[in-house]
Amino acid sequence: MSNSAPSALAIKGLGLQIGGATILKDVDLDIAPGSLVGVIGPNGAGKTTLFNVVSGILRPTAGSILMNGTDITRSSVPHRARAGLGRTFQTSSLFPRLSVLENVRLAAQVTLGGNYSLLKFPRRSDAATALALEKLVLVGLGHKLETPAGDISHGDKRKLEIAVLLATDASIVLLDEPMAGVASGDVAGLVENIRDMQRVNNCTVLMVEHHIEVLMGLVDKVAVMYAGSIIAFDSPQNIMANPLVQSAYLGTAA
Repeated sequence: MSNSAPSALAIKGLGLQIGGATILKDVDLDIAPGSLVGVIGPNGAGKTTLFNVVSGILRPTAGSILMNGTDITRSSVPHRARAGLGRTFQTSSLFPRLSVLENVRLAAQVTLGGNYSLLKFPRRSDAATALALEKLVLVGLGHKLETPAGDISHGDKRKLEIAVLLATDASIVLLDEPMAGVASGDVAGLVENIRDMQRVNNCTVLMVEHHIEVLMGLVDKVAVMYAGSIIAFDSPQNIMANPLVQSAYLGTAA
């Protein structure tokens, strides 16, 4: 039986070999529109590499990637971004010397059809600035508009990255360890920001995260990676009870 709408993201037989080494092998993943999916696995399992291939930074050596039914396997990074694919990285990709507002205003400017210009500074009355203000208030940074992005806390940087994604109106978002380095007191607020992003933009979210207890309480389904492959894809409850997953984390999976 076929669904009326295509998968948000359909990864089929994805493989990556670099210098004779197999990094990803036969990765299959079918993500429903509007879902929030966690990606977990031991260090070196291939999680960030998978994100790099999906976002276009690395070119796969096998398989295909379909985004909302369209094959993007050979598409460039900018093309994928224009098609609605957004991403955060383990390390911040913000402009540290620009203000919090200016960082989001640049993304809003592109979304609204303008040029990505560092020279055109925001006016309080223009549409891009209005959109940026709206998203910054949503993530709780409305009081730090003029602060340079490099001067805010690590947790606030993560919130700012989410505000940037909100301003781009991305339909599929890849979050690479959004809780990494975030103070424990900021985690709950960041979780709410992620929920708000999914709700406001009605987007599909894939999230790599080592804080398993946080991730399990947030996502709809969990994909488990081991040695470059997906070994399980199920609800958080079933994943936690899966013997193969438990052995993978103990380092004994075949």
